[in-house]
Amino acid sequence: MLDVLTLVTGVAALLLAAWCGWAAYRDQPTKDWHFIGMAVVSVLALIQLVAGTVLLARGEEPEQGTTIFVAYLLGAFACVPAAGFMSLAERTRWGSVTVAAGGVVLAVLEVRIHDIWGG
Repeated sequence: MLDVLTLVTGVAALLLAAWCGWAAYRDQPTKDWHFIGMAVVSVLALIQLVAGTVLLARGEEPEQGTTIFVAYLLGAFACVPAAGFMSLAERTRWGSVTVAAGGVVLAVLEVRIHDIWGG
């Protein structure tokens, strides 16, 4: 697939996780600027979803199967927004922990997407 996009998305997710983890360490909930970071990471995941769909539409196939690839793409796209919505419900440091965990999960999903495609 697009190795650079996968790498950039994974690194951005880890940076978001570190940032929100630092906020949780300082006993702070997610703030507006954290949501801007979540939006950036979500846009990168959306670009990856579109790119993966385009590659599939062109006839290219992932090494480990199309169904699992699409499922991971959708999961990666939904991961950070879901964590962001959950952090809105929990306006304490645990909201920041939730987003940090979502960032780590997205980074792991990116590694798995790379493996599924055949990287």
